[in-house]
Amino acid sequence: MKSIMTAALLLLTTVVFAQDKKTQKLEIHTSSVCDMCKKTIETEMIYEKGVKSVALDLASNTIFIDYDPRKTNPDAIRKGVTKLGYYADDLPGDPEAFKKLPECCQKEGCGVKKDE
Repeated sequence: MKSIMTAALLLLTTVVFAQDKKTQKLEIHTSSVCDMCKKTIETEMIYEKGVKSVALDLASNTIFIDYDPRKTNPDAIRKGVTKLGYYADDLPGDPEAFKKLPECCQKEGCGVKKDE
């Protein structure tokens, strides 16, 4: 009985570690500046195909994303960010989506790169 439980535990551990290898991490620098930006990005990007988790650090303007590389890739994820109206690394945000962002985001210039 003890050996069966040990074998089951080993199998479960192997499955958990195998699943972790299927997830990759991506950091995207963006033009977000406020809590509404954070809410918009974190809420919307989680629905992108293959995205497992999304966290935005406003202090560094960096989006941290865990994704399944079998279902998506970094370029597709960056494009998803731009469709929300925000910069994604060197890709500009979609101007029409930018116009639909909350007023506070537009006042702060979220759709414009800070270093420009």
